[in-house]
Amino acid sequence: MSYTQDAFEVVSKRNAGEQEFLQAVKEVLDSLEPVVEKHPEYQEARILERITEPERQIMFRVPWQNDKGEVQINRGFRFEFNSALGPYKGGLRFHPSVNQSILKFLGFEQIFKNSLTTLPMGGGKGGSDFDPKGKSDTEVMRFCQSFMTELQRHIGANTDVPAGDIGVGGREIGYMFGQYKRLRNEFVGVLTGKALNWGGSLIRPEATGYGSVYFAEQMLKTRGETFEGKTCTISGSGNVAQYTIEKITELGGTCVSLSDSGGTIHDADGIDAEKLAWVMDLKNVRRGRIKEYADNFKATYLEGQRPWGIACDCAFPSATQNEIDGDDAKALLENGCYVVSEGANMPSSPEAVDLFVDKKILYGPGKAANAGGVATSGLEMSQNSMMMSWTREEVDSKLQGIMTSIHDAAAAAADEYGQPGNYVMGANIAGFVKVADSMLDQGLV
Repeated sequence: MSYTQDAFEVVSKRNAGEQEFLQAVKEVLDSLEPVVEKHPEYQEARILERITEPERQIMFRVPWQNDKGEVQINRGFRFEFNSALGPYKGGLRFHPSVNQSILKFLGFEQIFKNSLTTLPMGGGKGGSDFDPKGKSDTEVMRFCQSFMTELQRHIGANTDVPAGDIGVGGREIGYMFGQYKRLRNEFVGVLTGKALNWGGSLIRPEATGYGSVYFAEQMLKTRGETFEGKTCTISGSGNVAQYTIEKITELGGTCVSLSDSGGTIHDADGIDAEKLAWVMDLKNVRRGRIKEYADNFKATYLEGQRPWGIACDCAFPSATQNEIDGDDAKALLENGCYVVSEGANMPSSPEAVDLFVDKKILYGPGKAANAGGVATSGLEMSQNSMMMSWTREEVDSKLQGIMTSIHDAAAAAADEYGQPGNYVMGANIAGFVKVADSMLDQGLV
């Protein structure tokens, strides 16, 4: 049995039943086999066993009171996975589906994603099974204050810097930052995704969506192509999906879909700037369902369906994990899709990933393609520590540079290990080697 297989067996026994986490670990370890064969020092130091075990796991109860005066109880989590490169960095997710397995998979992925950005950030993730949907602002505030009352013991500007994720936007970050400041009596960059007038960064809301498009742009360049004239399908309708559409449209592509948990809209005429503004109001202000788009713009509504049966050149899964299964991947390929750039975290199942890699399409895995969000969070940390703000153009230029360097690092690692064009292997290897070498440098910690 190889070292990677042996390490995965240990992880499987220790984390039995945590399907999402084990899926993420297996995908990475499978890619690393040629690396650990070439570097026996990784096995001697048991790097794989160490990197798959969080440095710290925190779980706590979050009591809060709803508008009826009823006491509610949720669970809070923070997984501080690896600090070899810098403070733990990764989002907070508020969603009823949140559990230990999902957050551990996200935290594990964050190690390599943050490594690829070239910024000094470790990997972490956290959140709660609280659902902000349908709650009043006051209820969300009470929950966030209770959540931060416990979390503040474990985070800090040089220790662990959370950001937003699904269910955690500017409103939630604001309430949590206010409670942190109140409890700790300090104004520091302990959270990213802040509002511009109190320490936030320009381009942060756009960054994940823009970044996935910039990564796809670099992949297209390897074939001498651009977005001009490309038809693109996008899943989700939140922050990532919205800004993915904005950037693709700016680069000459046409976006024809959006989705939410109820279904998918297909607008064959394309979602232009005016329609996108309407979607932003629907989702960010009115917090409505995407079906309303179909009613308003006479588009097709595919109830209960995902957008992967729609013919396209490029697909941008921007909703959640495992939203593209093997059948979806086949449908995409049969309908002419040859570019997939992941705006969500691990949105493609193992069967889908295998198909994309086997068919040698331009496939950007999440840990590379959606790193723009955490990269810009890192830029926000830099601005906070220097107590200054960069212009929109400066941040966007830095983001483009980071996404280009991530693409080039992944491509170079894939070439080095005999798998040219395999961005899955390349991203895993490039992200891992930097962290592993840093762990060796720092001894048995």
